[in-house]
Amino acid sequence: MELEVEDRVVRISNPDRVYFPARGETKLDLVNYYLAVAEGVVRGLRERPCMLHRFPKGVTGEKVHQKRLPNGAPDWVRTVRVDFPRYGRHAYELCVTHPADVIWAVQMSTVEFHPWNSRRADVEKPDEWRIDLDPMPQAGFDDVREVARVAHEVLDELGAVGWPKTSGGKGLHIYVRIEPRWGFADVRRAAHAFAREVERRCELVDLTWWRKDRDPASVFVDYNQNTRDHTLRCAYSVRGAPEAPVSAPIRWDELPTVHPGDFTIATMPARFAQLGDLHAGIDDAVYQLDELLDWAARDERDGAEAPPPEDD
Repeated sequence: MELEVEDRVVRISNPDRVYFPARGETKLDLVNYYLAVAEGVVRGLRERPCMLHRFPKGVTGEKVHQKRLPNGAPDWVRTVRVDFPRYGRHAYELCVTHPADVIWAVQMSTVEFHPWNSRRADVEKPDEWRIDLDPMPQAGFDDVREVARVAHEVLDELGAVGWPKTSGGKGLHIYVRIEPRWGFADVRRAAHAFAREVERRCELVDLTWWRKDRDPASVFVDYNQNTRDHTLRCAYSVRGAPEAPVSAPIRWDELPTVHPGDFTIATMPARFAQLGDLHAGIDDAVYQLDELLDWAARDERDGAEAPPPEDD
């Protein structure tokens, strides 16, 4: 079958293949979901190098992590070159600029979209600071809510606007738009200083580096997600799980009552139609990292350990 996506046409093969066995949603259901939230998902991906998580036989089958653009792309699909000096390699990754790019990627069996926190104009200068609240096995979403509340408090004091979303799993992400003045190391250092401040105010937070050494009932504020080539599911990305959960933008006033399981490809189109893209204003709320970098310098003078070396 062929679909018109604005001014472009995308051919969809095997539209009836079941991708999500919990409710029986198909590849075409996934296509229709991404069409329903196209404005939001394109905003989350626009101009960013993007890793694709592909499931050629559905989400219970093989998972393919794909940095390089799959073969056979139409000439209107854009890419950006990213280099991996440590390995002497490079890749041309998908760089979404149009809803049809997303639908073509779904045609190529993509379920999850994992963009960088920088854009192709300067891949080495992030414009997005990512706060990843990652619960340990004995922590529940109520614990994540409390850490998010404290994180919101600190962001308010900094004058930074945080844009929360569910992770698609058990955690929560908060994105902050920043001016692309700093490299990955500085953004990560600032993120670590922020995480330390949240840890000071909230006993649920454990920043111990090695997962095995953390309190199993704690929440890790994962500043390492700001390392070069680390990626998170974008807003509105589906997660490759049988229930088809979605990484869903939420309002801060919804935090006390929402649950990650509320958001799936079955429920999100109606929510999007009613509320629109809750991250629509993110590009208009740009934060400067100077104060956080001052916090990092202060902490280091006071004897705080620097973040462990980046592992890119």
